[in-house]
Amino acid sequence: MSQFDPYTHLHIVHDPATDTLTRPAAATIPANPDPAPGDPVVSKDVTLNPETKTWIRIFRPAKLPSNDNTVARLPLIIYFHHGAWIFLSAADSTAHTNCSQITSEIPAIIVSVNYRLAPETRLPGQYHDAIDAINWVRAQAQDPKGETWIRDYADVSRCYLYGCGCGGNIVFFSGLKAYQLQLEPLKISGIIMNQPMFGGVQRTKSELRLAVDQLLPLPALDLMWDLALPKSTDRNHRYCNPMADGAHKAMIKGLGRFLVIGFGGDPMIDRQQEFVTMLVGCGVMVDARFDDVGFHNIDFVDTRRAAAVLNIVKEFII
Repeated sequence: MSQFDPYTHLHIVHDPATDTLTRPAAATIPANPDPAPGDPVVSKDVTLNPETKTWIRIFRPAKLPSNDNTVARLPLIIYFHHGAWIFLSAADSTAHTNCSQITSEIPAIIVSVNYRLAPETRLPGQYHDAIDAINWVRAQAQDPKGETWIRDYADVSRCYLYGCGCGGNIVFFSGLKAYQLQLEPLKISGIIMNQPMFGGVQRTKSELRLAVDQLLPLPALDLMWDLALPKSTDRNHRYCNPMADGAHKAMIKGLGRFLVIGFGGDPMIDRQQEFVTMLVGCGVMVDARFDDVGFHNIDFVDTRRAAAVLNIVKEFII
């Protein structure tokens, strides 16, 4: 029997000399700042940090709700896409479609962050990109010449951090940092984690039960972490396993409301449930929505699950 190769499974090639990846091309959708008639959502790309070459895609409803002919300010969501640290972008077709649906349905203003990928940038670089985005939003809200979609249409006192997969990991650690910063008038009202990505050295029951999962077999999960974590660290590092002891735990009690979503067929489901238990033990308010049926990223391929997740998110925000 041939040995399983996670590089082949993920269709990537790693150059150890430069610590870079060759990745398969992903389907993308361009921003639409000039919408066609009937488009429910408009979007545009804006540079975030020229030095790190990060950028954001902002979404807003094409038709803004109004009260007495005054545009009603909408909740603001800072969004971090999935992709296991090593794949995709804010222009990815699944991320773009998800943001468009959230923008239209809630409705909300979304700032989708095109953070740097690993291994070219290893953790905590992605957390730094998240803080850049949070600070950028705050700056636009206060600047008379700031980005108009933020300055004129967003209610930054109702700001949510929303992350899928590794993005769920990003919103936790950037949230810890953000709560230590003076962000007024921006206020983080909640953190939304859709199937967040966590790991650890000791295998969980769900990881062993789903070790040969078609989407996320254990060797592929291990490789993703090996490519993302700082070199010479293991999967009990807090970035991977926040349940491990560390100074970060003392800060968790300062966090606000959490929404955590997970599915029973996800190898990381036990980690996600253990994470919720840790949050509750630290006195944090958590709305945990775990469904026994479903696999990792099912909501990106099943429209009924996508609608169910969107309803849960809408209920949490509104």
